[in-house]
Amino acid sequence: MKRIFFIIVLVAAIGQTFAATYNVKDYGAKGDGKQIDSDAINKAIETASANGGGTIFLPAGTYLSYSIRMKDNITLHLDAGSVLLAAYPVEDRGYDIAEENEHNKFQDFGHSHWQNSLIWGIGLSDISIEGRGRIDGRGLTREESRLPGVGNKAISLKLCKNVTIKDVQMVNCGHFALLATGVDNMTINNVWVDTNRDGFDIDCCRNVRISDCSINSPWDDAIVLKSSFALGFFRDTENITITNCYVSGYDKGSVLGGTFERKEPQAPDHGYVTGRIKMGTESSGGFKNISISNSVFENCRGLALESVDGGSLEDIVISNITMRDIVNAPIFLRLGSRLRSPKGTPVGKMARITISNLNVYNADSRYASIISGIPDNYIEDVVLDNIRIVYKGGGTKEDALLTPPENEAVYPEPWMFGTIPASGFFIRHARNVELNNIQLSFMAPDYRPSLWLDDVDGCRLLNYRAKIQTGVEPYIQSNVTGFEMNMSNISE
Repeated sequence: MKRIFFIIVLVAAIGQTFAATYNVKDYGAKGDGKQIDSDAINKAIETASANGGGTIFLPAGTYLSYSIRMKDNITLHLDAGSVLLAAYPVEDRGYDIAEENEHNKFQDFGHSHWQNSLIWGIGLSDISIEGRGRIDGRGLTREESRLPGVGNKAISLKLCKNVTIKDVQMVNCGHFALLATGVDNMTINNVWVDTNRDGFDIDCCRNVRISDCSINSPWDDAIVLKSSFALGFFRDTENITITNCYVSGYDKGSVLGGTFERKEPQAPDHGYVTGRIKMGTESSGGFKNISISNSVFENCRGLALESVDGGSLEDIVISNITMRDIVNAPIFLRLGSRLRSPKGTPVGKMARITISNLNVYNADSRYASIISGIPDNYIEDVVLDNIRIVYKGGGTKEDALLTPPENEAVYPEPWMFGTIPASGFFIRHARNVELNNIQLSFMAPDYRPSLWLDDVDGCRLLNYRAKIQTGVEPYIQSNVTGFEMNMSNISE
């Protein structure tokens, strides 16, 4: 009897396991790339949700779709050979309409809406998007279209928790491959993205782990942490780790295609290709307890940490980064006062930032590396340690005489200051900055001083080495107190 009972229980368990998987073809999906399959996929999701959740299975095939609405306890599994293909909107059919948001004016339209997406979820828990298939956002716009029925995001999540995205490929993803706003406990692992705008936008999120991902995004940022006012209240982005990732700005599709082409050097903002890891620009809330490590930047912009809308950026550790063919400043730290936040929001803070073990080759020399606050608002407690940068060089004696504008309320990019009068580091409105074990060299002669300091309280150089041309001042100081220079060599 015990044996019979055991067999009955085992059979029941197996039945429950199979019952928890819902094949979309059983709900009317064709997977032929012609029929719109989102109705069938959503029907499978609704059925699973009514039974407490389960796995929505997309076998090999091409599933032409509009908006897919996730629900609690749902795993969307794209099997090898499957493609979830975003359909083009037509006159009488398209993506779910962007919901109302009275806080639109504090961030871009794309950051303020979630339903106008290929896959979206709001207020959900315990959801996953996974598998060896592909999400192709061909029918999404890369612009911020307000037209009904137009979608501009591949995956969009708001106020969700316990989220996993893993193993999928994502291409042509519109304005965002992923917009996650107010999401807690999210893991993104082994995801490949090759897209025409942002890769991952992590906005007002907590406890996020991004690892082993490759993101090629020539026209916008690859991985960007933000802290907007889209939720209608201030919420920090905090407790984030980014590790073992590759970011680049090669032509769209050429990284997944294996050709790594460079035929389109220009991004929509008229700068060179983007494709970097960044904090900001949306920064009404703050950024706290963030670690970025063991990652590669290639043919893209450099590392950017920005707070310009009132948020505080604190306790950031960045280590073991290698960069090659960097098209603007390898390091860009900016505290500004754009203040695109509710009236009365004060200027934020930047403090306790450590960047170590950074190796950069072939970096654009026009902008050097920049640490710049604004008058009476200082970037504080910055340590740069064990850093080697090979710049292109080419700075002139005339460049060395320039005084960059403050541009306190301007959108933050290194070119906001024009050509920098330093060949290595430009530091202004800062307190307690340490540069340890720094080595700078140049591929062509550069006639600017290595270091340019203005309104700096406490700057310590230890084993700082830079090659400069004969007759060039090694460094320029203006309104600097507490300057120390030990065991350093700035010479021809």
